[in-house]
Amino acid sequence: MNALKDYIDLYRENRELLETQSPETLNAMRPKALEVLESKRLPEKGDPGYEHISIEDMFAPDRGVNINRVAIPADTSSAFRCGLPNVTPLLAYVINDTFVPTRELDRRLPEGLLFCSIKEAALKHPQILSRYYGTIAGLTDTTTALNTLLAQDGVMIYVPEGMTVDRPLQILNLFNALTPLLAVRRILIVVAPGAKVKIISCDHTLPEAGNILSSLVTEIYVAENATLDFCEMEETSARTSRCAGIYVSQHSDSDVNISSVTLLCGTTRNDFDIAVDGSGCRTRLSGMAIGSADSVTDNSSRVRHLKPRSESTQLFKYVLDDRSVGSFEGNILVTPQAPFTQAYQSNRNIIASQQAKMYTRPQLEIYNDDVKCSHGATTGQLDNEALFYMRTRGIPEHEARVMLMQAFMADVIESVRIDGLRERLRMLVENRFAGTTMACGDCHTACNKMEDGK
Repeated sequence: MNALKDYIDLYRENRELLETQSPETLNAMRPKALEVLESKRLPEKGDPGYEHISIEDMFAPDRGVNINRVAIPADTSSAFRCGLPNVTPLLAYVINDTFVPTRELDRRLPEGLLFCSIKEAALKHPQILSRYYGTIAGLTDTTTALNTLLAQDGVMIYVPEGMTVDRPLQILNLFNALTPLLAVRRILIVVAPGAKVKIISCDHTLPEAGNILSSLVTEIYVAENATLDFCEMEETSARTSRCAGIYVSQHSDSDVNISSVTLLCGTTRNDFDIAVDGSGCRTRLSGMAIGSADSVTDNSSRVRHLKPRSESTQLFKYVLDDRSVGSFEGNILVTPQAPFTQAYQSNRNIIASQQAKMYTRPQLEIYNDDVKCSHGATTGQLDNEALFYMRTRGIPEHEARVMLMQAFMADVIESVRIDGLRERLRMLVENRFAGTTMACGDCHTACNKMEDGK
């Protein structure tokens, strides 16, 4: 079994077609990516950093890649609208791996703000695309190199210097393919000096979709004095796998707040790599995962402090039920060039069944004495005393359990700074713990009712 070789062979067999339909900036990265991949393999379970998940197994099933850029329809007009209470975001869709703007997106964008496909950016703003694409993620990670080899398009967001974007930008990723598919996606976000923006990216699988693997690389550049709030949510299906790398380059006096929410999935691996490459930076990385059935959620984070006088906080929480598996590996690196760093990391977990499993490994790498750093992890069950107290007050056991689990996630939800999203997350988390899921259309209807005050 060698899934990586199969995809390399697929690239070689279709190289001319793939490069004909892709921007030159993407094509220029492929030879180096191929060179890197020829001497590597996909990580397997037990490899360092992958003790509880096999990337090889995720990529092994025979899936097609949409090299011919066949348009796969999806009903974006009515069935899937992720609404936010009292907020109308600037919205675009990505159907599998194809950018689809909404009718009013370009008309409503502030002048100078780019929110478009990478193909369009290559035609209209090639200097911006070539300056940042592929410079933040690098090619040391095998899955990132494979994504770079096969990517044909993606999403680019550029916020010009000094601009404050009043409305959130939203990328709604819809997976819809009847045959097994590898959806190769890229997101490039550049926030120029002094700019402020809030971005939401959410994944959903249509009910009729088959076996889908999402390969995603997100590159984020946050310049001096800029502010970024970025939240990604996954509410897919047991037939959907996700392998994502989120790379951030953060510069002096910037403020970055990243949230990752896994509500429903099959097998998910998220890698976060944040380079705090400036002084006076504020960084917050938070995440939650709700596991059920046989789902697997694996988060790996690395925050690297490279300059002095910055602070970072990491908080990840899991609630695991049935036979689900969770894993968290967090790392804080403080280099000798980063004195007066403050960095904190916490992972807290609840195991709601005898079959569920959680693995956690927080780590510190400190090469400087003038720092304040800490890390910790706890794994346990619901508070039986609190549960008993609630039942004595007439609250049914199932409802009491839902309330306790929702309260457990409250601080992760509160860390989200995007208007309307906190309310929506509370609603989604409550429904998830109650054993129900909400399609985006249902969410849109519910949010509209909230906007109407009903």
